Amino acid sequence: MKKTCSKEVTLKLIGILRTPHHAVDNIPVQPVGSQDVGVAELFPEFSEGLKDVDGFSHVMLLFHLHEMKKEVQLIITPFMDNKEHGVFATRSPARPASIGLSTVKVKKVDGNKLYFEGADMLNGSPLIDIKPFFRNVDNRLDAVSGWLEGKDADIASIHRSDDRFIERKAIHNME
Repeated sequence: MKKTCSKEVTLKLIGILRTPHHAVDNIPVQPVGSQDVGVAELFPEFSEGLKDVDGFSHVMLLFHLHEMKKEVQLIITPFMDNKEHGVFATRSPARPASIGLSTVKVKKVDGNKLYFEGADMLNGSPLIDIKPFFRNVDNRLDAVSGWLEGKDADIASIHRSDDRFIERKAIHNME
């Protein structure tokens, strides 16, 4: 019997991200461009899951990009280039599934809170999952970076977001 695949999925959130970034405009576009500290605050029922996380130097945070444009753009101009690319060849926040991924440095774990460095996400972002970064598995020394090849090695460290992926609210002029 052939099973069909649903085009939507429901995710269980595990917590909320607390960061110093309260507006989408002008935040770091990658964790390597941020020394800002954030907190992954897990809902109490998931706090046991943080056991042994403090033994890792880095974790990957998956979160919902809840303040991004709702319209799907498949061709976009990303923050780190001035040319258009397919959205799946970028880390643009304007994605069909609105999922962010950031590899951050673990500072400490305290109860249901994971403190991290490299906050490049908006305060209040819903946390979907935390995964440990495995140095011997996640590094790919032979990786090629597509359209980023040949660009300044610090490009992700120096770029900040702008308003290109922010949904603008219509302003009605009452006369």
